[in-house]
Amino acid sequence: MIEVKGLEKFEVKSYEQLSHIAATFIIEQIRMKPDSVLGLATGSTPVGLYQKLIASHQKCEISFRETTTFNLDEYVGLHSSHPQSYNRFMHDHLFSRIDINNDQIHIPNGETRNLQSECFRYEKAIKNQGPIDIQVLGLGVNGHIGFNEPGTSFQTRTHVVDLAESTREANARFFASKEAVPKQAITVGIDTIMDSHKIILLAFGEQKQAAIERLNNGEVSEDFPASILKEHPNVTLIYG
Repeated sequence: MIEVKGLEKFEVKSYEQLSHIAATFIIEQIRMKPDSVLGLATGSTPVGLYQKLIASHQKCEISFRETTTFNLDEYVGLHSSHPQSYNRFMHDHLFSRIDINNDQIHIPNGETRNLQSECFRYEKAIKNQGPIDIQVLGLGVNGHIGFNEPGTSFQTRTHVVDLAESTREANARFFASKEAVPKQAITVGIDTIMDSHKIILLAFGEQKQAAIERLNNGEVSEDFPASILKEHPNVTLIYG
């Protein structure tokens, strides 16, 4: 473990190790504060983390009965039961296998006709329940966090975003084609993310190496949204 530019960093040799270290932070947080507010991410990177949390719960090491969760984002236009919706993802990979109460699970509603109203509602819910104790983030190949794409203002709160072509291409593997990937999403804003007490940033794989390098050595810039995390007082980067 080393510290560079305000980031606590763990370089790992395997995805298993990344998932184990990330899970350790979450498990310790829930043990210390059972009514913790967790910010959760989707995508392939945190799946191993969620498997570790499920295993810990099944061993009766932790309970989620008092825990509240807020997911970072949701595609616009997908029904919550759609196989690629983040609502479905979270229930399949975590919520259906732990003892969390449904009314304590929060995911943006991408089906609403009034997207702006939904953004206000979701931001208010985070404010009322939060601040978030631990926010889990993945690192996009273009430096996005949540769906906050390059060029997003660091002052944003929950908002609707037009997805970058690079993001749609990266996510196309989950859909029948790139054309099937939604063009918009609701995402928790960068300023809201920065309100979190602690942030865990996960990045693994050859395709993430350039982004990790830029995060470590580049300047803080809205052209690379993850760079703002250098200004947060409590960030752990787990990468390999």
